[in-house]
Amino acid sequence: MPRIFGFYYLQAKGKIALVLVLSAVVLISSVLGVQAYNRQKPIYEIRTDKKIVALTFDISWGNTTPEPVLDILKKHKIKCTFFLSGPWVKQYPDIAMRIKTDGHEIASHGHRHINLSNLSKAEIKEEVMNAHNAIKEATGVDARLIRTPNGDYSNHVIDAIHECNYEAIQWGTDSLDWMNPGVDTIIERVTKKAHPGDIILMHASDSCKQTTDALPIIIKELKKQGYKFVTVSELLKEAKSEQDKIN
Repeated sequence: MPRIFGFYYLQAKGKIALVLVLSAVVLISSVLGVQAYNRQKPIYEIRTDKKIVALTFDISWGNTTPEPVLDILKKHKIKCTFFLSGPWVKQYPDIAMRIKTDGHEIASHGHRHINLSNLSKAEIKEEVMNAHNAIKEATGVDARLIRTPNGDYSNHVIDAIHECNYEAIQWGTDSLDWMNPGVDTIIERVTKKAHPGDIILMHASDSCKQTTDALPIIIKELKKQGYKFVTVSELLKEAKSEQDKIN
């Protein structure tokens, strides 16, 4: 007598088929699990108990907002990391040079403002190096950090970035200033979400109309909370120092 399986009689061939199906499910699940675990990611933040944060600005277009942002940072004696797009640097090399002269870190925001994950690895490298060369020509800086356009990435994007001798940087706290949600909303998001080792995303493109009003209050409030502002590279050095202590 064949055994009953649910409401059906399971014959020998059925048993074999069931075992094969279950094995396939387990194998696929394992592969997907390994792929998810091994997915390459940009750096969002670092682990540290020190109250340090990296304030960062993306710039892709316009020349009205960057200068006031720089004026605010200079007034409060803050050094930040600016992620600049290649075409913007070519159009406004004088502002890019001021960013460098004011002592801020210059990084890349890529060339065309498109999702790199849609491109081949060769095309991604071309995008990265086009921006790199534009930044180098305008400022003399060999940028080594990049924030991809739209924050888009995939394994092959990260691989291509690393092969260009770059490190991919994301963010832990998004100010949402690019949405122009209201000055109070921007301030509240940053001051409540900021945490030790955080990378804070803001923008200095002209499309962000509320950044300059929110920025001074954000700086004052985070200072009041005991935070010190550092560049992304300084944050990464801190992470390495913490890791060396563990090892």
